[in-house]
Amino acid sequence: MAQLSLSRRPSRGPWRVTRSVWFAMFMREAISRTMADRMGWFWMLFEPLAIIAVMVSVRGLFLSGSEVAGADHVPWLVVGLMGYGLFRENMMRALGAIEANKGLFAYRQVKPVDTVLVRCFLEGALKSFLFLLFIGIGTLLQFDLMPARPLGVMLDWLSLWALGWGAGLTVSVLGDLVPEVGRVVRILNLPLLLLSGVILPVMYIPYPYREYLLYNPIVHGLESMRLSFFDGYHTLDGIDMTYLWFWALSLIALGLILHLRFAAKLKAE
Repeated sequence: MAQLSLSRRPSRGPWRVTRSVWFAMFMREAISRTMADRMGWFWMLFEPLAIIAVMVSVRGLFLSGSEVAGADHVPWLVVGLMGYGLFRENMMRALGAIEANKGLFAYRQVKPVDTVLVRCFLEGALKSFLFLLFIGIGTLLQFDLMPARPLGVMLDWLSLWALGWGAGLTVSVLGDLVPEVGRVVRILNLPLLLLSGVILPVMYIPYPYREYLLYNPIVHGLESMRLSFFDGYHTLDGIDMTYLWFWALSLIALGLILHLRFAAKLKAE
């Protein structure tokens, strides 16, 4: 009896099992995302750099001045692109997370929601690293990319991350159950880019239409982050991070509910 009791290994609790699953999936996703393609890191850096170069060139051709609403144009554009990229990548990468990890569902410990949570965490970590890298490079090139209120920037960054996480949780289920949803989400990428104040300042929108922009929670996140970055920056009245968090928490709750409701169907398909 003594030998039998000694040979029994203590069972792991649910939380320890979940942590082990998340860690294993995170390492798998990280290696796949950064090392499967030799040009992976290059494209992650080149994409925002190319967009910035094109937009700066277009502005130089058609508009005069180097400032946008009290902030230098290049840092203003970097903050907008990185903030929007954080939201977009969390949403778009989550869209294909379940389908890409179907083989892992043979293990009963792996749930469809795990694939989305891990992928969103990885995308947020990569974007955070790239943002810090851009800040460092911009500072070396003497661009005004050091935030005036770092804590405010961090909170705004986390808010956009949470919003993207919620959108990712929701569309990952809807896109897997109804493939047309995925196509619609991809089509909406460009309109969202234009209507979120990423490359076109919200102050340039005609006055009667500005209030409609405030229905878009991404606008609140980007403009709040720019206000935290640049001391002299001014934007629309009515920027409210509580509104963004309302959307973020609602989408997270909706996404988790959908994952719980359709977990078996997501595994089976």
